[in-house]
Amino acid sequence: MSVKVISVLENILQANDQVAAANRARFAAAGVYALNIMSSPGAGKTSLIEQTLRALAPQVRIGMINGDTTAASMDAERGARAGAASVHINTGGNCHLEAHMVRQALDALDLSALDLVIVENVGNLVCPAGWDLGVHARVVVASVTEGDDKPYKYPTMYRGAEVLLLNKIDLLPYLDFNTDYFLQGVRLLNPAVQVFPISCRSGEGIGAWAEWLRARALKHG
Repeated sequence: MSVKVISVLENILQANDQVAAANRARFAAAGVYALNIMSSPGAGKTSLIEQTLRALAPQVRIGMINGDTTAASMDAERGARAGAASVHINTGGNCHLEAHMVRQALDALDLSALDLVIVENVGNLVCPAGWDLGVHARVVVASVTEGDDKPYKYPTMYRGAEVLLLNKIDLLPYLDFNTDYFLQGVRLLNPAVQVFPISCRSGEGIGAWAEWLRARALKHG
């Protein structure tokens, strides 16, 4: 008797990609630029978003979609206090955001009043990498406190990014972090990635990152 094998994951990803395409069309119709920001826990995603909001306001109108595995909406509230129209998504324990979750969040945002939507994904370097949300750019926030081997251990995440933000560079004098080794791993995977060394604590590099983002957000508006 023959055995029929059904690729459940492939079917799920195909369905996700269809919703992601609809999200992409929705952003395009509204003239909104969208980012998917990913990192490991503690790399500084929310602090980076706060700094970005302050650097871009009031010229760029921003919405934030925060994904977390719990009902705690603290990160979304931080975004709201920094000036973003914020929506929190409780993934119910899911380790990543999916396109249909973003679609539901978009229903709670007035895209006609926005230039930019920042999606803050769940904090890990594995699950979020494989799911298209319908955004224009995928951004990875890495931290020098995590070690310089992350591109070698998590190649899928780094290979798929348009932008890499290397955070906490103010701590480099106190850490055994080889920047050249780290960036060599990144470039081997992704030669075209745009890299911004930054410090959310000192503000170093935030201006260059914000200017890059401002140009793209306003171009889509």
